[in-house]
Amino acid sequence: MPKVVSAEELKAFVSAVFQAFGVPEKDALMLSDSLVTAELWGHSSHGMLRLPWYIARLRHGAMAPEDVSFIATDSGSLVVIDGNHSMGQVMAMKAIDMGMARARQHGISAVAVRNSNHFGTAAYFTRQVAESGFIALLATNASAAMAPWGGSQKLIGTNPWSIAAPAGKRGVVVMDIANTAVARGKIYLAAERNEAIPDSWAADVHGVPTTLASEAVHGLLLPMAGHKGYAIAFMMDILAGVLTGSQFGKGVAGPYDATQKSGCGHLLITIDIAGMMANDEFNVRINELIDQVKAIPTAKGVAEIFFPGEIEDRHAAENVKNGIAIADNTWQSLVRLSEEAAVVLPTPIQSVAQ
Repeated sequence: MPKVVSAEELKAFVSAVFQAFGVPEKDALMLSDSLVTAELWGHSSHGMLRLPWYIARLRHGAMAPEDVSFIATDSGSLVVIDGNHSMGQVMAMKAIDMGMARARQHGISAVAVRNSNHFGTAAYFTRQVAESGFIALLATNASAAMAPWGGSQKLIGTNPWSIAAPAGKRGVVVMDIANTAVARGKIYLAAERNEAIPDSWAADVHGVPTTLASEAVHGLLLPMAGHKGYAIAFMMDILAGVLTGSQFGKGVAGPYDATQKSGCGHLLITIDIAGMMANDEFNVRINELIDQVKAIPTAKGVAEIFFPGEIEDRHAAENVKNGIAIADNTWQSLVRLSEEAAVVLPTPIQSVAQ
């Protein structure tokens, strides 16, 4: 039966676990915030489910607990960071700090990261850039998950990307998508919860669409929008993998592989709005667009139209108030980590029916 815990207790627990495995306190606090934030947004596929995977990679040496990155090239508005197999979230945070600083100088910047690791949900980082008055595009590549369009073997990753922009009184507008029908983490989450999946999400190892998450884990993810999803994922592999000098295609290892270095790459493009128009003018214009969207009559059976990122904001407000529900299988993995790291588990507020 799922356990409900407070966000703050969960953050403290996750931070303590990371520190037990050699992650510096500052980085551990940011890592825990990123994972718990995903839970608050309602994206459990990128939350506590992934903590045991990260710890296993730290334990086996596939990922460095400390920041051991270095600057490979720097031409002002263009920077390449070699992560040297540091943690992905730490590298993404370094990229956004550098990206904003260089965009202030040059109007626009591009920061590439090579030899990094899975960084969780991309929106966690693009939102922070948008909250600082910039527009951000962040792309990453991932381990093979889908077949090239018309193929029968997986080669291309989900290769997610996020775009975020400030929206004045409405906070931020943010998009964060994988180029497959769903992120692979949602398949793992369904398997954790023993839930069926739509047959449009994935295929088994023989390429046959399946509703069994346990089969889909070992099979193929299906692209979103048919050939269009494949093409976008391919291009994101160029931006995040080929261009950054990192691994690409079948060369990238996933976060659930505890022994292989990931080699994934990221590309962050940051635009300083103030270099194009006054921030106040931009806020008026983007809110006019949102107003137009919200004013459209709803289709039958639809209560409200949302702009990108609005649903996550509402989920976060509810989950901060009511607590975060952790699936039973995921909770048991946290129990094991608490014992191994000698860290006290969060106290459940309640147990809820699945």
